[in-house]
Amino acid sequence: MTAPIGQAPDISADPQSLANAIRFLSIDAVEKAKSGHPGMPMGMADVATVLYSRFLKHDPDAPHWPDRDRFVLSAGHGSMLLYSLLHLTGYHDITRDELKNFRQLGARTAGHPEYGHADGIETTTGPLGQGIANAVGMALAERMMNARFGDDLVDHHTYTIAGDGCLMEGISHEAASLAGHLGLSRLIVLFDDNGISIDGPTSLSVSEDTQARFKAYGWDVDAVDGHDPEAVAAAIARARTSDKPSLIACRTTIGFGSPNKGGKSSSHGAPLGGDEIALVREALDWPHAPFEIPDEIASSWRTIGAARKSEHEAWAARHAETDNAVSAEFDRVMAGELPTDFAQTIDDMKRTLASDPPKIATRVASQKALETLVPAMPELAGGSADLTGSNNTRAGEQKPVQAGDYSGSYLYFGVREHAMAALMNGMALHGGFVPYGGTFMVFTDYCRPSIRLSALMGIRTVYVMTHDSIGLGEDGPTHQPVEHLAALRAIPNLNVYRPCDAIETAECWAAALESKHTPSILALTRQNLTPARTIHVDENLSARGGYVIAEASGERQATLIATGSEVEIAITARGALEAEGIPTAVVSMPCQELFDRQDREYRNKVLAPGTARVAVEAGIAQGWERYVGDDGEIVAMSSFGASAPAPLLYEHFDITPDAVARAAKNALARSGN
Repeated sequence: MTAPIGQAPDISADPQSLANAIRFLSIDAVEKAKSGHPGMPMGMADVATVLYSRFLKHDPDAPHWPDRDRFVLSAGHGSMLLYSLLHLTGYHDITRDELKNFRQLGARTAGHPEYGHADGIETTTGPLGQGIANAVGMALAERMMNARFGDDLVDHHTYTIAGDGCLMEGISHEAASLAGHLGLSRLIVLFDDNGISIDGPTSLSVSEDTQARFKAYGWDVDAVDGHDPEAVAAAIARARTSDKPSLIACRTTIGFGSPNKGGKSSSHGAPLGGDEIALVREALDWPHAPFEIPDEIASSWRTIGAARKSEHEAWAARHAETDNAVSAEFDRVMAGELPTDFAQTIDDMKRTLASDPPKIATRVASQKALETLVPAMPELAGGSADLTGSNNTRAGEQKPVQAGDYSGSYLYFGVREHAMAALMNGMALHGGFVPYGGTFMVFTDYCRPSIRLSALMGIRTVYVMTHDSIGLGEDGPTHQPVEHLAALRAIPNLNVYRPCDAIETAECWAAALESKHTPSILALTRQNLTPARTIHVDENLSARGGYVIAEASGERQATLIATGSEVEIAITARGALEAEGIPTAVVSMPCQELFDRQDREYRNKVLAPGTARVAVEAGIAQGWERYVGDDGEIVAMSSFGASAPAPLLYEHFDITPDAVARAAKNALARSGN
C-alpha cells in the first residue's frame, strides 16, 4: 500500500504501538547482550516512527536505489533504534535472530552501526559528530548530483538523528557552519534534545543556546515535543519546504517509559535490568515476551516499509526514459566505476611528463595531474581547507560550488579540516563522486578520526596532504610533520603514497583512484625535486608499492630505500658509493602498503636480502626496521624539526647523501660483505 510523502499508509496500529515496538526490541536486545544504550532508542522512538512512516523515501527490497532518502544515525550508540527500524520495515539483513545477537561476534548488529554490515546502514557512526558531518557530505553530494543530472534522477533528502554529544563535538560546529553557508536545504537534523549525557544533566558542561547557534549558522530551527507525533510531523513538513538546512530540536525523555530511570543518565549506557524492564512493560502496556511483536503491529510496520515502493518504481521509469548516454553516465558514477579511457588518460599524462621531465614540487605535480584528471572524471570533486594555493588542489578554472549553484566541482572547505574529511566520507558514501581534500600534512592530526573511518568503511577518498616534511622549511616544527607518516601507516586499510617526482605523482593518483575500497593519502612536497623518472614505461611502477628505480652497476652490495624527496638523496648517495666501487641500487617505495601485498619473490628481488640495506626518510624511523633487517641502517628524524630554509634543515638533521653513504658502509661492515 502506497502513501504520498508526508502521510502514513493506511494501517491499523496506532503511532504509540509502532513506537513501542522500537522501544522494546531495543530494550530486549540490550538486556540480552548485557551491554548497550537503551535510553536513546526509548526516547527517540516516537520521532523515528514519524520519520519512517510519513516521510522517509526508501525501499527495503532495493536498499541501494540511488534516489532514496539517506538516514544517518549520528548518535550511533543508540544503534538498536536503527536496527529495530530496519527489521520492522522489512530489510532482509536484519532478522530477529540478528537482533537477538546484538553486539555479538559476527553479528550484523554491531554495538555501533557499521557500514557494509547490513543494508540500510548508510555510514559507520559512534564517534560522536561524525554522523552529522557525513550527513552534510551526503546532502552536498545530492545537490551536486542534482545539478548535473536533474530532478528526474536526483531529488531526495538527508535526515539525521543527532544527540547532545554530537552537537558538543567540534566537528559538528565545523560541518553545520559549512552546511549553512552552502544552503543545503535537503538536510534535516532531528536533535534528540533530552538534556542528558553520560555524566548526568548536560547542564554540568553545556550552557549555550544550541538553537541560537544553528540560527547563526544560517539554518532554519524549530522546536517540538518529541513525544507528540503530530508536532514532529508538522515540523518535518515545514523543514522540507525550507531553502536552508533545518534543525528540529525534539524535546524527549531519555529512557521514556522507565519509572525509575527515565530522564536520567542511568538509562543511557547500560541495560535497564529485569526488574525495571518489567515496570516499563507495565507502564507502556506491553505484555509481550522479549522480541515478540504482535501481528497487527508487525504487519503495520511492513506496510510502512513498502509504502514508498511506488516512488522507486516511478524513478525507475524516469531512469528508463532518460537519454541512454546520460543514464549510462549516471549509472557509472553511482557504481564508482572509472571512465573507460582512464588507463589511456594516465598513460598519455606519463608520456608527456617523460618527454620533458619537470623539476617541480610533487604538490605542483599533483595539480598538473588534476588538470588532466578533473576534465576526464567529472565525478572527481574536492578542494582544500583554506590552502588552495599551497595544496595546489584546484585544477585550472575548476568551478567552485556555491550556495544556489552546485554545478561546480571545487569546494572551499574553509579552515575546517575535520569536517572536510568527514564530508568527503559522506560524499563517497552517497555515491556519484570520488572526493579529495587538501591541507598540510601536519594537520592530518585534525582529520585523523575521519581518515580512520574512511579506512574502516573501505571507501575511496583521497587526502592530498602537502608540506610533508622538514622540507617545508621556515614555518618550523609546528608545521613540519615528523611522526605523521608512521602514524598514518599504522591505520589498517589506508594507502599512504609519497611520490618522488611528477611521474610517480601521476602514478600514485592513478593507484589511489583505482583503489575502490581503500582511502589514500598523497604526501606531497613543498620543495622542488629533481626528476628521478625520465623514461616512459607503460606499467604503473608505483602501484607495486616499491621498485628498483636505479640499478646497481654490478652484483648488488648495497640497497638504498627511500620515499618522496629522499629518493633524490638516495640517488646521489648511490653515485658516491658506486664511485668507491660499491655496486648500489636505489629502491623507491612510494607506498609501503602496496609493496607489502606483493609476493615474496618480488619483494626479495627488490630489497635483495643479503645486501647492506639503508632506508632514508625525513620522518621518524618507526616502521622501516622490517625493510632493512637486523644489520641495516635507517637515516631518519629522531626529534621535531626547526625553523630554517629547507636545505639547511637537511644538513642540520643529517639527512644527506653523505649520511646515507656512511650508513651503507656501516651496514656493509657489520654484515661482513
